[in-house]
Amino acid sequence: MNILLIIVAIIAVILLFTGGFVQSLNFLLWVGIILLVLAVIIWLVRMLTGNRTP
Repeated sequence: MNILLIIVAIIAVILLFTGGFVQSLNFLLWVGIILLVLAVIIWLVRMLTGNRTP
């Protein structure tokens, strides 16, 4: 019975970490998409206004 409890506890910890990683990766994915959109907007504004200074 103790081995079964240890296995269940290990599986629970693995699932807990996996869930946390998936949520953090999902958050980072949205941050990356927002930064990409901002970079494209800034690039378009620079191309349209002719301002090419960094």
